[in-house]
Amino acid sequence: MSYWDEKCISGCGLTGFIHVNGARESGAAVLESIAVIRERGNGLGGGFAGYGIYPDRADKLAFHLMYQNEKAHEDTERFLLQRFDITCAEPIPTRPNKFIQSPPLLWRYFASPRADYLRRANVSEDDFVVDAVMTINAQIAGACVMSSARNMGVFKGVGFPEDVGEFFRIDEYRGYIWTGHARFPTNTPGWWGGAHPFALLDWSIVHNGEISSYGINKRYLEMFGYKCTLLTDTEVVAYLVDLLVRRHGLSIRMACKALAPPFWREIDAMPEDEREAMRALRMVYASAALNGPFALLFAYKNGLVGFNDRIKLRPLIAAKRGDTYYMASEECAIRQIAPDLDDVWSPVAGEPVIVELGKGLVTENEFEPAGGRVRSQS
Repeated sequence: MSYWDEKCISGCGLTGFIHVNGARESGAAVLESIAVIRERGNGLGGGFAGYGIYPDRADKLAFHLMYQNEKAHEDTERFLLQRFDITCAEPIPTRPNKFIQSPPLLWRYFASPRADYLRRANVSEDDFVVDAVMTINAQIAGACVMSSARNMGVFKGVGFPEDVGEFFRIDEYRGYIWTGHARFPTNTPGWWGGAHPFALLDWSIVHNGEISSYGINKRYLEMFGYKCTLLTDTEVVAYLVDLLVRRHGLSIRMACKALAPPFWREIDAMPEDEREAMRALRMVYASAALNGPFALLFAYKNGLVGFNDRIKLRPLIAAKRGDTYYMASEECAIRQIAPDLDDVWSPVAGEPVIVELGKGLVTENEFEPAGGRVRSQS
């Protein structure tokens, strides 16, 4: 029996790397890495996020959008022009690929919030952009925002990831952080807007598994003005990270603990100060906790983070070579682009691996060391 005759119960592949020294590398590397684990997807979704890819326009917001029809295109541009000063509007460059059929209209905009509109709105620039993204996705039929941040962009669609990457010409971009995803949709449809990564501001998420708490997470997010419209459970993770870190001020590590909290029996065995903090975190953010099997990477302008669910029902491998850190579903995806590694390890369930620009692996702050490991080798 061939692979394609069986259901892949741990499907979806993810990969990513960060150059801690800020060096930029062609997207060809992440394309080569994700292609090795092609069989973790089924051709219904692939995508990439790159950071540092627009250095000549780093002061402008880069909106990547997809449109199902020309009316959506016109309505969205009218909306954007009311709220933003747009210095460039153009189709996202693509090249023909025989496996990518009937793509939507793909456009990018480099823009800044209009000062008068931002002043009247009386909110921060980030909240202004988030409101624009939510409005477009929820109210303009046929429009979908892929990404909405400075000096980064998301490229995604229906197809195997290597074909999606070739279609979007990501080998022509250079970035200091790259993530890639091969999708195997199970409970949600395979469509262009539902491919990974999911992004909001400079947060981007790639995910393997299932968020079985989607309904609770969605209702919780709606209390804070987020709108989940993209028909895929992973969407909630991008919004939860934004809520917990940017709006509520949690550290990256504490946000990860809120999303994948320790079991109560583990909390009861902690030292008193840690125990009380974890109890409060679990109670306050009970509706933000992610249930179900998952491994995920989330990136932002200053770092890359990977972590699993609390009992590690989906695989995640981390590695290091010099100033570069790698994370992927399988070690082969890393060794394809970095054969000689300084270290390889499997992160402990629920323990985040946090890597930041200029710092490397972050091990200070909040109770436990970062990047806990169960296996290490040279």
